Amino acid sequence: MTMELAKIVCDAGILGAGGAGFPTHVKINCKAEYVLANGAECEPLLRVDQQVMQYYAADVVRGIRAVKEFTGAKYAVICLKEHYHDAVKALQQVLKGCDDVTLHLLDGYYPAGDEQQIVYEVTGRVVPTGGLPLDVGAVVCNVSTLQNIALALDGKKVVTKYVTVGGAVKNPITVNVPVGISLKELIDLAGGTTEPCDYIIGGPCMGRVVDTLDIPVTKTTGGLLAIPKGHPLFAQKDTDINLRMVMAVCCQCSLCTQMCPRNALGLNVQPHKAMRSIANGIDLMGDMNGIFSCCDCGLCTYYACNFGLKPSKVMQTLKSAFGSKGIRPRKEVYGPVDLGLENKKVPVSRLIARLGVSDYDVPAPLQDKEIKTDSVRIFLRMGVGAPSVPVVKVGDKVRKNQLIADIAEKKLGVKMHASISGTVTDITNDYIEIRRSSK
Repeated sequence: MTMELAKIVCDAGILGAGGAGFPTHVKINCKAEYVLANGAECEPLLRVDQQVMQYYAADVVRGIRAVKEFTGAKYAVICLKEHYHDAVKALQQVLKGCDDVTLHLLDGYYPAGDEQQIVYEVTGRVVPTGGLPLDVGAVVCNVSTLQNIALALDGKKVVTKYVTVGGAVKNPITVNVPVGISLKELIDLAGGTTEPCDYIIGGPCMGRVVDTLDIPVTKTTGGLLAIPKGHPLFAQKDTDINLRMVMAVCCQCSLCTQMCPRNALGLNVQPHKAMRSIANGIDLMGDMNGIFSCCDCGLCTYYACNFGLKPSKVMQTLKSAFGSKGIRPRKEVYGPVDLGLENKKVPVSRLIARLGVSDYDVPAPLQDKEIKTDSVRIFLRMGVGAPSVPVVKVGDKVRKNQLIADIAEKKLGVKMHASISGTVTDITNDYIEIRRSSK
C-alpha cells in the first residue's frame, strides 16, 4: 500500500494543514533524506497541533512512517516545543522501544514553527532563498497533515478540520468541525464573545483580519481569534503604510533586521533597507533578493520596532510588487548563519506580552465530538494551486465524503469532498454550497 501512498493522499484531498496549503501528494512524491513533522505551532494562542499530537500520537507516527518509507528517507523526526509536555509524553509512549522515528524538542521561541527554522535546527542546513526544504534533502509536513495521511490509509477523506477558537470568547476551545462550516458557528461553539470584537483567522501575528463571520472554514484554517474592538493589535496589522511616518520616524536603527530570524539564517532579509527604499527610492534597497525570503512572521513589526512602524508590511508590499513585475528570486544562501542566532530567539511569552494578548493565553481544550451544521460552503481553492473543478451540479444529492470537485486537468490542486450529506444548492466560481436535507 505504501507504494500507492501519493495516490491515496491525492484521493483523500490532503493538503498542508498548517501553512500555505500545498497539495501533499505532490510534496511527498520525491526522494528525501529527512521527513520532518512540524508540531511547533508557530503562532501564539493556537492549540491545534499540540493537542493532535497529545490525543492522536499514534496517527501522527503512522503518518510520518508512511511518508518516510515512501520517500526513502533515512530520518523521520517529529519537531515540537519542549513545553508541550502532554504531547511529548504521548509521543514518547507510542515510540517506546522504537528508533525509526525520533523527537526533536524545540525551545519555546517565535517563530519556531517556521519550516526554515525547523530544517536548520534538525539538519544544520539552510533552505536557500527561492528554494524548498527539498533543496537540502528535507520534506516538512504539519502534524495534522500526517494525521490525515494515517486516516487516508484507512480510506478516510479530509472533510473536517481542527480549529482553535480563542481570544475574548466565553469558552476557548479546539473543535473538529466540518470543512465549510461558517466562522460564526465557531464563535457560537465557544459560547460567544465577552465583548464587541473583531476577528483574526489564524494567529495574532500572521493571521488575517476579517470584518465578517460569514466565511467558511477551509482545510488550512487553524484558528479563529476574537479580539476586542480597538485593540492596538489591529493598528499593527493594518496593511496601510504611512509613507510620511516612515520618512519622518524610521531612524535606520536596523533593530528590525537584527531581530529577523530569516536574516539570522544568512538569507539577507533586511527590513530596515526596505523601509529606507520605500520612503526614499528603491535604489537604496541594494540587493533585493533577500526580500523573497521574508516569511511575514511579523517580528520586525510586533516586537522589534520601537516606533510602531510596520516593516513586515513594507516587505510584503515590495515582495508583491516585484512578483507582479515578473521578478523572481535567485536561489541562494547569501551568507553564513549568525553566530548569535541562539540569543535572537524571542520567547513566545515575551511576544504575547508585547502583543497585549496575555489575557487570552489560556487553554483551549479539545472537544472532539461530532459537530453538526445545516449547511457548508466548500471553497474550490484552499491553498496553492488552481481551483478544483466541480463534478456535481445544483440539485444533486450528495453523501458525506463524496467527491464534489476534482483537480483541474494538468494543474496543481486538490480534490474536494462533501463534509455533510445533503443537496447541492449553489455552485459559484469560488465554492460549492451543500444544505442538509430537512428529513
